[in-house]
Amino acid sequence: MAFNLQSILLRRLGQAGLIDAGHCSKLAAEKNHQYPTVADFLINEKLITPQALAIAAAGFTMHSLLDLDYYDLEYVPEQERNEKLIRKHQVLPVFKRNRTLFLAVVDPTDMQPVEDFEFSSGLHAELVVVEYDKLHKLIDRVFDQKSSDNFSNTDWDLSSLGLSDGSDDDDVSNEAEDGPIITFINKMLHDAIRKGASDLHFEPYEKSYRIRFRIDGILHEVASPPVALSTRLSARLKVMSRLDIAEKRVPQDGRIKLKLSQKKSIDFRVSSLPTLWGEKIVMRILDSDSAMLGIDILGYEEQQKKLYLTALEQPQGMILVTGPTGSGKTVSLYTGLNILNTEETNISTAEDPVEINLPGINQVQVNPKAGLTFPMALKSFLRQDPDVIMVGEIRDLETAEIAIKAAQTGHLVMSTLHTNSAPETLTRLLNMGVPAYNVASSVSLIIAQRLARRLCSKCKAPETLPEAELLKQGFTAQQIPTMSLCKPIGCDSCTGGYKGRVGIYEVMPISTIIAEKIMQGENSLEIAKQAQLEGVNNLRQSGLLKAAAGLTSLAEINRVTNV
Repeated sequence: MAFNLQSILLRRLGQAGLIDAGHCSKLAAEKNHQYPTVADFLINEKLITPQALAIAAAGFTMHSLLDLDYYDLEYVPEQERNEKLIRKHQVLPVFKRNRTLFLAVVDPTDMQPVEDFEFSSGLHAELVVVEYDKLHKLIDRVFDQKSSDNFSNTDWDLSSLGLSDGSDDDDVSNEAEDGPIITFINKMLHDAIRKGASDLHFEPYEKSYRIRFRIDGILHEVASPPVALSTRLSARLKVMSRLDIAEKRVPQDGRIKLKLSQKKSIDFRVSSLPTLWGEKIVMRILDSDSAMLGIDILGYEEQQKKLYLTALEQPQGMILVTGPTGSGKTVSLYTGLNILNTEETNISTAEDPVEINLPGINQVQVNPKAGLTFPMALKSFLRQDPDVIMVGEIRDLETAEIAIKAAQTGHLVMSTLHTNSAPETLTRLLNMGVPAYNVASSVSLIIAQRLARRLCSKCKAPETLPEAELLKQGFTAQQIPTMSLCKPIGCDSCTGGYKGRVGIYEVMPISTIIAEKIMQGENSLEIAKQAQLEGVNNLRQSGLLKAAAGLTSLAEINRVTNV
């Protein structure tokens, strides 16, 4: 794709002082790799806001500026909704007047979309400039709405799908009947991405079939197709995941890559499980953007962030991230790896599975069936001059011993464990059989974490509780006068008053005194007491800080901290 902005608008932006020359040189290096257009580069690198880019582009080229917040989707010409062209160029026809088609664009200097739409429609095209983020969201809404018109999430009619009553469910090769199934599955995948879901669950039962999305950590039922379609739905998902559709007796794992646009695609990790009434299929959405968030967005308090960054700067030692499944451990590890990912650093990871591809990092997919286990991968890493090693999970004594040996011999090691708190992680290592001396001398930092739902900024409301109740919940008398406690309400922009999630962390460095307690065989309760004396906030205390700041509700903190 030609980078029209580089020669015209980019130069104007520099002349106006909106971006600096250094960004232009970075663009020259990045343009052929990560970003298909200069607009993508400017917005995703946060060099300019979508609004500022739109105003500058409209002003420099003398085109009209359209605010899509006040645009009605009904005006999109039905006969010009060419999804292939629209998604290819990220350009949307917004009006049709006589023989003129008005196109909403981000880059008014790129004439290729104009030529393609004029050829496709036979109309003359005029341009209006819009904001980058609003255009992308509107395009998704146009085609989500179109899919919704074809399928109802709550009222299914077999005859409208052209399917039988299920008497020939084992025959999944009828392409004429599979067409509606393909469309429905695609709609479910796009809906899950649009709603910010982390997982999709396709669940067959004796007399019903249920599809649920996990949004902000909570499962919501979104569709209930007839149970007669169970086999066809699972077969389609298995074909997309390159699984064996004939094998229904054992679990299988696969992946799907869904291309959303020319510049963005989403991976799904797929797991099939034989159940009493058919195959349950769970899909985990693997969005590489989540690994590029940056440490400032994850929710660390300033002191916690400083401790994490300090540990990452050390040439050796072990950083452990702990928490239940779905608590954000992978994102925390990938964020740290991104900070360390420089030309001078050799980074190798052993993962099961590799969830997100990180350019510049040597990632190994563990394959126990082929003999490639975590211990074998770690042994190979140590023969390849690594600076940083990441182990997806420490599951057994052999993996723990090799990882600790690496941390003691000049390597920075990062890994995860499944424990409830930072002090309990030390106990877990000792119970595995790791000598106390090795634990005390190799582990440098432990991060325990949870994810709490973030209150919707548009509808949250102040919450007032008696001071006695606040003290009982764990707030201090010093916090109460200045806190901004809020509760969820619910609106069209959120799910039950919540939108997105925020991390809650217990960041515990291994101090000299804590190391001594490990050597003395102290239990996790004694280590937790010492951590408190050293100023380490546990998960409950960190959560209350988020509630006091109005980021989440007290009820949500009680949910995620088991109170």
